[in-house]
Amino acid sequence: MSQRLNAAQVAPDAFKALMGVEMYVRLSGLEQPLIELVRLRASYMNGCAYCVDMHTKDARAAGETEQRLFGVPVWRETSYFTERERAALEWAEAVTSLSQGAVSDSVYENVRGQFNERELVDLTMAVIAINAWNRAAIAFRTEPGSYQRPVEIQSGA
Repeated sequence: MSQRLNAAQVAPDAFKALMGVEMYVRLSGLEQPLIELVRLRASYMNGCAYCVDMHTKDARAAGETEQRLFGVPVWRETSYFTERERAALEWAEAVTSLSQGAVSDSVYENVRGQFNERELVDLTMAVIAINAWNRAAIAFRTEPGSYQRPVEIQSGA
């Protein structure tokens, strides 16, 4: 499959708006490794190969282990994740799969045990953002494997 179009070039203002949400999430104070796990889980659920590639590269560069990355799709069956990470992964799944039903009270209570109200809003924005990115990448067939980490990210800036 080849890329259908480069949506960021065709409609840069649309991507600038989405980047505003992305920047909010990046500056929210949530732990970067946690954000990457959530991004990766939603990307697996949505079948977005481009975003799975991107977020595994970003997570590895930030020091995440391969074992934990490989365990994201089956996180419930592993002992690799903290309770906070497990709550975030469960929340990400529930928010990503809204078409299958509302977020249950038990999932909400579980995540509230690990995140304060502000953190929960920030976490939800992270899930919203990755779902938007997934949909754009899938719709326009962004080429999996083509992601290269920007220089400012590679250097840790």
